[in-house]
Amino acid sequence: MANQYSKTKLQKFKKAIEQKMGSVSNEVDTIKEGLGPASNKQGGVTPDSIYSVHMADAGTDSHEQEKNFMLMNRGSDYYKNLEIALERIAEGTFGVCKICDDLIPEERMMEVPNATKCVGCKEKEKLGLT
Repeated sequence: MANQYSKTKLQKFKKAIEQKMGSVSNEVDTIKEGLGPASNKQGGVTPDSIYSVHMADAGTDSHEQEKNFMLMNRGSDYYKNLEIALERIAEGTFGVCKICDDLIPEERMMEVPNATKCVGCKEKEKLGLT
């Protein structure tokens, strides 16, 4: 494959991705700790406290838990995408546009390491031109 990053640059990407994976993992762990044992089917309201907590407070707690679950899932999905990026580094396909086979600019790959398309192809895809 003619369009490919050098081994040195791939190592640089790998290190950056591993750092991102570490921070995402820490964020997900922090959110999990915040959910704690209150992650039951009653929106964080235990049967003992159902009468002592105002309904609006229980609703707010439930909303916060839903938001935390969403953030945790988003973090988990991003982590999986970073794992796939590491696989592409191992395969030698990292940073190569799946559509035009051109090398995706290094700046884009550092910011969005799970990118599989160059900006031009991604924009065409969004506009429905591909």
